[in-house]
Formats: sequence, C-alpha cells, structure tokens
Amino acid sequence: MQITGFDTHDVRFPTSRTLDGSDAMNPDPDYAMAYLTVLTDAPEEATGNGFVFTIGRGNDVQLSAIRALEPFLVGLEVEELLDDMGALSRRLVGESQFRWLGPEKGVMHMAIGAVVNALWDLKAKLAGLPLWRLLAQMSPEEIVALVDFRYLSDALTSDEALEILKAGASGREVRADVLVMDGFPAYTTSAGWLGYSDERLELLCSEAVNDGFTQVKLKVGGQLEDDRRRCRIARSAIGDGVGLAVDANQVWDVGTAIEWVKKLTEFDLAWVEEPTSPDDILGTAAIRAAVQPVPIATGEHVANRVVFKQLLQAKAIDVMQIDACRVAGVNENIANILLAAKFGVPVCPHTGGVGLCELAQHLAMFDYVAVSGSLAGRRIEWIDHLHEHFVEPAAVDRGRYRAPSGAGASVELHASSIAEYSFPYGPVWRGAEG
Repeated sequence: MQITGFDTHDVRFPTSRTLDGSDAMNPDPDYAMAYLTVLTDAPEEATGNGFVFTIGRGNDVQLSAIRALEPFLVGLEVEELLDDMGALSRRLVGESQFRWLGPEKGVMHMAIGAVVNALWDLKAKLAGLPLWRLLAQMSPEEIVALVDFRYLSDALTSDEALEILKAGASGREVRADVLVMDGFPAYTTSAGWLGYSDERLELLCSEAVNDGFTQVKLKVGGQLEDDRRRCRIARSAIGDGVGLAVDANQVWDVGTAIEWVKKLTEFDLAWVEEPTSPDDILGTAAIRAAVQPVPIATGEHVANRVVFKQLLQAKAIDVMQIDACRVAGVNENIANILLAAKFGVPVCPHTGGVGLCELAQHLAMFDYVAVSGSLAGRRIEWIDHLHEHFVEPAAVDRGRYRAPSGAGASVELHASSIAEYSFPYGPVWRGAEG
C-alpha cells in the first residue's frame, strides 16, 4: 500500500454568531479545521485523518502549510512509514528549510502535527484499535523510540523515560478495563464563555452540576468587577463542592495577573489558566509564586516540548494542558506527557475547539493507562459544541468521557459536514448570514 496524496478542506463553523468560544483575547471566534485526509492506493481499506484547529481567519494559510508536506509522503510505502513513526516525525520536524520557519513552532510545526496525527489515525485503523489502546499496548521500548530527546536530556533522558514507562506497564490492562467501565473525568467550559449573559451563565452552571460535572471553567480577563460578579454567580450556582477554574487566555501581563488573581481567590479557584503569555516562562513562574496556593495551568498555546520542559524546570505550572494540534502531533505530545510524569505534574488536555475533544481524549487515556497510572488531578476539558459533525464523536456521560471503541483517532468528519461548512463556498457561508 502506498500513499497517493492529500485531500484537504477549509472547514469553518460560524460560532461567532452565538459567541460560543468567546473569551477576553478572542471575542468572536469561528471554530475551524484545516482538515486533512491522507489517501492511499487502497482507499476502501484505510485513509488517515488529521487537522489543525484555528478560529477562522488564517485557516487557509494553515491548509497551505499542510499541502507543502504532501511531496514528502507521496509514493512512500505505508507499512514502512507506520512501522517507524519516530523516524517519520523526526524527518518532518527536522527538514531544514521548513525548520527555518520556526524552528519547531508556528504554522509549519502545526501542519506537521496534522500529518503525523493523520498517520497515527491510519495506523490505528489498520490495527483495528482506538488510538489510545494502540498506544497503551506498545512496549516501553517502542514508545521511547517515538520521542525525540534532543533538547530534553537535561530534564528527561531516554533511560528515565523507559523507567517511567516500565513502571506504567504494571497494571495497564486493569486500568484499561476500568477506563472502559468508568470513563475519564471531564470538566466543562461550555457554561462560561465570556460573551454569555449572567442569566445564561447561571443556568448552564446549574445544568453542568446536574449533568455530573465536578468542575466548571469560566473565561475571565475583560473587566475585574465583571469577573468577580460572574465568579460569584457561578460559585453560587455550583455550590462549594464543585471546582471553579478560570481562564484568562493570555490577556494579562505579569503584574496585572498577580493583582487580578488575588482579587478572585475568595472563590476557591481550582486553577487559573493562561494568566500571561505562554512564552513567558519566568513571568508564569513569578505569577505562580505570588498567588500560591492557587494553582496555575497553561499549555494550549505552548509551541513545543522545549517550552514545556522549561515551564516544569522553572516550577511555573501546577497543571500541564497539552493541545493535540499545537505541537507536532502524537509523538511530541508523548514527550510532553513523559516530562509531566517526571516532574509529577498532572496532564489535563485543552479541548476548547472543534475536534479537540475527539483527539485529545486518546492522549489523556494513554497517559492514565500506560504512563501515570493515576486519575488524581486529571481531567479532560469538555466543550459541548459541534460533535455531531464527527463519524465517531466524543461522548461524556455523568461528567466522564466514555472511552472510544472505534478504530482510529475519532476525527473523521461526515462528508455532509465538510460540504456544508467548507469556506467560502459551502451553503452556511454563501447564505444571507454568511
């Protein structure tokens, strides 16, 4: 079987019309996917799907970056590629002329992630397994071979990673059974978008508790008094036994973050997310030191494993929030998960966007089954939007993700959704409102 080409689509959903996804930094996002299908000469047997999440404008730029990778794969034997996913990842990330555009960050790096993720989807489909289970069944040595330890060895060596994975291998079959039976803890952000009215906020927070969620998250960072009022409403609606996290989406500088967070501590915050620039490692560390014991979380905009390494070394974060599409795919996120295990920091994936719940659940479940062996402090974000567009949508029941059972990474879109929401000529965008 050979790779014959890429099929790509600019798929955008008009979420700005209802303010779903709105926050202090991004007031009017249109959730979008630079969507990829890796084609083979046996299309009835398998294709692989991947994507990069964006919020509208620039989705076409991201698609162009994905297309630029097509010549590196066309004509190659699928079996040879999938047998050594570590070599494939290192080859694409290390391609010198693309690397010059980063290095290892930005549009090109995320495009590589889409391609790598699509090939993992293909590998899982050919194995007849959901991605989380495929990863969890690999030997510690096979998993270590997936990771590029360059730039990490001062914090995590391959030998240390191997020991972490060998320890995680003990009991993983039992944990896989527990996961299938009980699911994985979730928290919801769907109640707390910044553009929602107070009445809608209160109603959605109450519904979240009734639906079994034990943590909700609000967007903050617009006006301090508005944040205090909204936190008060949310805390009253959810009660004292439910966690309340807040997310500033990078809108503050360091001094403002410290002052603002201190004025929200009365609401017993589960964590404060992205209090400043994700690149400001020392600033994030300063915020954490100043507002303790309030936990600090970040990661959805962290560009690569090196920045995560430094955030951990600087003791800047209490929660690592990996994003399935920000870095160069599954391989680099395995590196991030191993770094978190080395430093004893829980991984709680970011899923605030279309398709991210579907893909990130596999990474978190792999972490639980084969790496950390623990659910303590671990939750996957849940955004209750747009799941109906997926062939095998993520599902949450009583506040817990159900473990996917279908083969692949759960990211295949319905053909009808691609047709309807393709930009700019899909019916949704050609209509009067578009």
